[in-house]
This record gives sequence, structure tokens and C-alpha cells, in this order.
Amino acid sequence: MKISEEEVRHVAALSKLSFSESETTEFATTLSKIVDMVELLNEVDTTGIAITTTMADKKNIMRADIAEAGVDRKFLFQNVPEKENHFIKVPAILDDGGDA
Repeated sequence: MKISEEEVRHVAALSKLSFSESETTEFATTLSKIVDMVELLNEVDTTGIAITTTMADKKNIMRADIAEAGVDRKFLFQNVPEKENHFIKVPAILDDGGDA
């Protein structure tokens, strides 16, 4: 499957990234090769193979839901450059600081 340079530019814009024309061309080529390699998996005969959802040995290990004392807020806020109403204030990353 060919990934076009326009698709690379579109995803870059969504990610707020900018690339030179040569980088865009290189990304399109590289991503196309990656998708082609992944598509090769469609050719593998998996008939009779059980579905694998996890490789972890342990499942559903849960700790008891017990309330514990937190860390003192004054201590946590010692190195915070800016705070407002008991929250850490950070720069907006969305245009106009709008909602996500």
C-alpha cells in the first residue's frame, strides 16, 4: 500500500509537525515499506491457530482498593512555577487554549 506524501503532510499537520519536502518524501517511502511488510502477515495461514490476546503469564492481578494517605500538597507544589486553585497551571497546547 502506497502512503502518499499528501497523507504524510496531513498526519504531520494533525500532529503539529512540519517536514521539508525531502523528509516528507522519505517518510512516505519508509511508511509505505512498513505497511507493505505488515500486509505480508495477511498471507500467513493461521487456520487452526488459537487467538493470542496476551503473552503475559499472569492475569487479573489486582491490589486491594484501600485508601492511603497522599503526599502533602505544599511539598508537591514547592517546585511548581505556576499554580491556580490547587492545580498546576501549564501552557495551552491547543489553538486558543480551547477544550480538547
